[in-house]
Amino acid sequence: MSAPAIRPVLSVHHAHKRFGAVHALKDVSLDAYRGEVLALLGDNGAGKSTLVKCVSGVHALDEGEILLDGDSVSLHSPATARRAGIETVYQDLALFDNLTPAQNFYCGRELAFPAWLPRPLRFLSKRAMDREAAAVLDRLRVRLPKFDAPVALMSGGQRQAIAVARATVFARKVVILDEPTAALGLREARKVLDLIAQLRAEGNAVILITHNMEHVIELADRAVVLRQGRKVGELKPQRANQQDLVAMIVGAGA
Repeated sequence: MSAPAIRPVLSVHHAHKRFGAVHALKDVSLDAYRGEVLALLGDNGAGKSTLVKCVSGVHALDEGEILLDGDSVSLHSPATARRAGIETVYQDLALFDNLTPAQNFYCGRELAFPAWLPRPLRFLSKRAMDREAAAVLDRLRVRLPKFDAPVALMSGGQRQAIAVARATVFARKVVILDEPTAALGLREARKVLDLIAQLRAEGNAVILITHNMEHVIELADRAVVLRQGRKVGELKPQRANQQDLVAMIVGAGA
């Protein structure tokens, strides 16, 4: 893998977030670069989900700053984050079971023509959406038994791959994956891990939240560890072992 660009595509500076008396994020900073997988680690309640939701526009920071390609941005909503080039795949995947992969890809962002008409009066371009979705799945080496079947009929691994592939269609800067292999068998998890490696090879910045330390050591170029809302460490997982990672997460010896 080539070395990451010098300037991070995403930077979080001195992030604070409170929910009433709970100080969920306490002065957290991190950088993510194109062409790398950054693992975000921590026990339940460490602040991982809060940080991701701030980056993806669900929550606003109380203090701190988010920068994309060096420019400060204000992410007021998930739609704002998506327009800025940040796509997030949560554990529930947010797929419509009764729709096909292509329909899930473009739901709410349908391709329509002619462009000179107001959007509500345009005609949907089903062929173009099918063609482009199929091209993305092929590029990412995602194999589906039947492309025009509703995703409800597909396996957990196939559904996960569709959700990740959908994010890459629109993510111009960052793809965030929240526990992408949770509840998957070994074979299906392997396909998702291969897909994440492919995203990195294509130059995406990938932020990976997972409790699976084997996957972290295999995939992550760097890992940032949160504990009780604070950033407590950063390391290169390939130079560590599972015991070192777990010790940093739970604060053993701290």
